[in-house]
Amino acid sequence: MEKKIICTEKAPKAVGPYSQAVEANGFLFISGQIPIDPSTGKVVEGGIKEQTEQVLKNIGAILKEAGLDYRNVVKTTCLLSDMDNFAAMNEVYARYFTSEMPARAAYGVVRLPLGVMVEIECIAVC
Repeated sequence: MEKKIICTEKAPKAVGPYSQAVEANGFLFISGQIPIDPSTGKVVEGGIKEQTEQVLKNIGAILKEAGLDYRNVVKTTCLLSDMDNFAAMNEVYARYFTSEMPARAAYGVVRLPLGVMVEIECIAVC
């Protein structure tokens, strides 16, 4: 198995023993992204829509670094701190995934890092 670590300054740095993304065997595995603005290192202000927007921008930056885009994404997992935010998250999500939608799972969780409202991880084909 060959694997390649993908890292960009245009997405938040990994804050633990993990990589932003790993390319292996024709797939790109993107670690869960939270709504940190990479230019400030801080969580974006606003509600679920603003946070989802930043998460998807971070994912887009990682995809671009790997030479891919949102059309390459085949699976996402969305973690929400409150399932009441699902519809608003979904509204923003639908602007990024506009055709040939990826498979998806969405879960309500007790708590996310830094108290954020949303985290999204994904798998893309290279």
